[in-house]
Formats: sequence, structure tokens, C-alpha cells
Amino acid sequence: MSKHVDPDTVLLTMPSLRAVKAFVAAAKYQSFTRAAEALCVSQAAISRQIRDLEGFLGTKLFNRVGRTVELTSTGTLFFDAAQLSFVNIAQAAERIRHSRAEKRVLTICCSPAFSALWLSNHFPEFFAQNQDIGLNIITSQNFLTMEPGAEPDIFITKILAIREGYRSYPLCYDIIYPVCSPQYLQQNPGITHLKGVYDSALLDLSPYGRSQVAEHVDWGVWLAFQAVDLDDRSRASPQIFHANDYNLLISLALTHQGIALGWNHLVARQVELGALVRPIKEQVVLRNSWHYVACRENSENEDAVRRFREWILSKFSRHPSG
Repeated sequence: MSKHVDPDTVLLTMPSLRAVKAFVAAAKYQSFTRAAEALCVSQAAISRQIRDLEGFLGTKLFNRVGRTVELTSTGTLFFDAAQLSFVNIAQAAERIRHSRAEKRVLTICCSPAFSALWLSNHFPEFFAQNQDIGLNIITSQNFLTMEPGAEPDIFITKILAIREGYRSYPLCYDIIYPVCSPQYLQQNPGITHLKGVYDSALLDLSPYGRSQVAEHVDWGVWLAFQAVDLDDRSRASPQIFHANDYNLLISLALTHQGIALGWNHLVARQVELGALVRPIKEQVVLRNSWHYVACRENSENEDAVRRFREWILSKFSRHPSG
């Protein structure tokens, strides 16, 4: 005997989705005619759907202004909720279609800096070798408190045990050295010595919002490895610029605005191309500070995940410093 199900008040009190779709289109294009063209229906059909929706809600949703329409205050309230709901439905449908498509789409979570400075430089090679694999990149600094439902196939992070159900593989350890643009070096020839760097315009990575990136190295820490106290700088020295966005700091360095600390695996390509230079030879090597690629254990043997894992490990295997 089947179990009795009480009436679903949420579903029963919802308006027609067809009418809501017509309303969203009319609000988006501010025209019943353009909404009809966008949905490939007649203007009469749009007008009828919106009239039925207004009758269902018991309120007016649009005011006519010449040949266009404007949302009323209640229309604006309903549009905000309806538009967001349709976007969420469309995105979920798109993800499902992708998951059923022949091309396997891998979701990879990494820091914004790794995405912009490492992955972007190596995408052409990966896609050339794996034309049947697509990548969906999610960038975050908060790997341990991601939004519910976010379960990447792969993490690239400094956290060894990223979360239950993932297996980590070491990529590289940290080598950190000062970098600047060739033009900045030319304009400031004194920075070829440590004291010159110390007294220059320093672009400093602040710790705010980076508590889940493991240990933090800023100019104060880096200079301490060189037995130099950052607080001893002269008051006449240029101001230190602080930001927790590493991409911003590298952008400032590339545009001749100061000296940033360069993590070798992130800036080596720019140094090779000559966009950035190392004004001094001093560096800090942290052999216990590793970056990892972590794969979900219930899918790490899946062909696409395995191929990405083997590819990225091969990029670091010869040079564990990145």
C-alpha cells in the first residue's frame, strides 16, 4: 500500500514557470516585443502570460512607458528572485549536460595566483595533448571552507590533507626571491645589492584572508632569513605597498612600480621571458614547504583525472622547486 503524501504547499502555490519565463524576458529586455523575439513566441503570448501572472500574484508587475515597460516595485522584487532562480536552474542544467557529454570536464580548485601565473601558461600544452578533456577552474584561498556542494575533482594547494576522500601528491617546494621589471632595475641600479633592495619600493604580500594557505612569507620574513630587520629601514625609504592579492603585486612589478617576492614556480616563466628579472642572487629555500595536487579517491583512477594528474606531476618531477 502506497504511503499517503500531503499536498506540497510550495509547489502548489508556485506560479506557472512558463509565465515566469515570459515575465523575466520582458523585464530583461524592457519590451514585450523583444521578449517575444527572444523566446521565439508571439507578443500576444507574452502579454497573456504576464496578464495571467499578474492575476495570480494579485498585483501589477509593469508600467508602460512609451514603447517600453518598466518594473513596478513589486515587479522588481519578483524579478530579482525569479532571475536568480532561472540562472541557477540554467547553470545546473548546463553542468548536467556537460557531465553527460563525450568530453570529460574536470573541476580543478587552486589559488588565483596559481591559476593566472602557472596554469594559464601551460593550458595550450595540456589541451593539445588532451583534446577530449575540458577544465573548469575554481579559484579560492579558502580551501577548507568552500561553499556547500563544491567538490572539485582536483585541488592544487599547500594543504597536505585537504579533506577526507582525497589523496595528495607532492608537486614542488618553495624557492622565493626578489623580482622586478628590467625597467625598474635600470632606473634603480642600486638594487643589485641586498641593501638597495631593502631600501626600495617593496611590494608586500599581506596575510589577510590567507589563513588557509599555510605558512606566510612576506618581506619581513624573507629579510629575516638574510639577517636583516625590515623595521630598521630609514624613514626616507619608499613606502611599502601591502596587498593580499599576489596577482596584483606581480602586475605592479611588471609595470615598474617596485620589487615583489617571486615564488619560483609562479614567476619562473616571466623571468625566462625577461619580463621580470632577479636583481640579486639571494633567495629563501623552504624544502619543507610543499605544494600538492590532491585527487578525489573515488575518481582518481578515472582516465581524465589520471591523465591530468600524471601531466602536472611530470611538469614538476624534474624540478621539485618548480
